[in-house]
Amino acid sequence: MKPVRIRDFVPLLAPLLLMLAAAPGLAQETVDSEKAIEQYRQMLKEDPWSNPAMLDVDRGEQLWKTPRGPKNVSLEGCDLGKGPGVLEGAFAELPRYFSDADRVMDLEARIVWCMEKLQGFDRKELVTKPYPKGGSPTKDIGAIATFVAYQSNGLKISPKLEHAKEKEALALGEALFFRRQGPMDFSCATCHADKGKRIRLQNLPYLSDPSEARKVVGEWPAYRVSSSHVMTMQHRIYDCFWQMRLPEVELGSDVPVALTMYLAKMAEGGEISAPGLKR
Repeated sequence: MKPVRIRDFVPLLAPLLLMLAAAPGLAQETVDSEKAIEQYRQMLKEDPWSNPAMLDVDRGEQLWKTPRGPKNVSLEGCDLGKGPGVLEGAFAELPRYFSDADRVMDLEARIVWCMEKLQGFDRKELVTKPYPKGGSPTKDIGAIATFVAYQSNGLKISPKLEHAKEKEALALGEALFFRRQGPMDFSCATCHADKGKRIRLQNLPYLSDPSEARKVVGEWPAYRVSSSHVMTMQHRIYDCFWQMRLPEVELGSDVPVALTMYLAKMAEGGEISAPGLKR
């Protein structure tokens, strides 16, 4: 048997040694990048009108107030949980159970319901391709959701959990968050149930930890710099499902509503600061 000599391992160790030598520099570069990104975000927060999402707040307001659809009425009669047309604080208490629909709805699901029932739009058309491509502005539902969410800025996230169906939605959302599925055996928890995870320069929030969830959940809807448009929470969930190679999740269906209920519960007490700004 040939004796093992340390010098035989030198060619194998050399790349590792180079990586270790570069590690402090890479770590410092990562820290510097994070600081620069956070400084950029802070500058935009200090001047909210520098956030491009504010354009969708304005557009959403016009869509809310303008008579539209086959029935030619506005959405000002839409009840988001606090009475027809009452917007302040409504987003803070969503998702919630609505007796007229006999189901739990989040903001987007309720907007679709109101557009169908009050304005006469075809629900099938509303939920078909509801999200924009990169570089295109968010569609009407997204703009309306951004406007409504903005009316709860500064308030605390306080989802309703009084009705049996609200409790069922929370239980389903938690189960879905941790369920591993699909060809890659991923779950939401794969990326969002541990501290210190990241994708490239993007830190991944620990969403099942209330202390971290409270910091980020209230920032949605948010303007995504990488895609140059506003993304709502349902759009974000849709995108995550696509990245996990799961079947397409329908806007307003039970799955994204339940996941949103779970996230809202984890973030309960956190401040709403929508629209936020994301990478």
